Amino acid sequence: KRQLTLVRLGTSGAIQPDIKVGQFVFARTSVGFDGLLNYYKGRNEVCDLEIEKAFMKHTGWSDLLPKPYFIDADPSLAELFRDVTIEGITIAAPGFYAPQGRWVRIEPQDVHLNEKIESFDYHGRRVTNFEMESSALAGLAALMGHKAATICTIIAQRIALDACTDYKPFVRKMIQTALDKLATL
Repeated sequence: KRQLTLVRLGTSGAIQPDIKVGQFVFARTSVGFDGLLNYYKGRNEVCDLEIEKAFMKHTGWSDLLPKPYFIDADPSLAELFRDVTIEGITIAAPGFYAPQGRWVRIEPQDVHLNEKIESFDYHGRRVTNFEMESSALAGLAALMGHKAATICTIIAQRIALDACTDYKPFVRKMIQTALDKLATL
């Protein structure tokens, strides 16, 4: 077997007021709202079960929803990107609308879930952003013995209702920064 290093670079929406459009968030921990990792043996060995319990208690997590899983990025990658990113807990939602607390005509099961997510604090750590892929990458990589992480450029500030439609320069800078860092390995 060969160990791979996988770094996902993507875009995201911030859910904390101090995180600005254009900043880069390193997903130290990814939260899977899709339940994907729950289908695999070894899930409990790679997930952070204590933070999962605290999160589910804090949010009053519904039994109707898939059990969220919390999976950490590779620690060496967290260290590599520490000086160029904001560290956070990233939620990987299985959709753009209700899974991220939005709705057009169909109301989410828990209309206050985002408020609960935003106020969650685990030993000084907080949920920083929503996206849709980080947990599957981090979880499957951990189960297979690979190193993985996700970095997202913030293109929307959901609390301030600020969005950047011309975010390509931010994404280019993130890609260049990541490649420069990875070239040092």
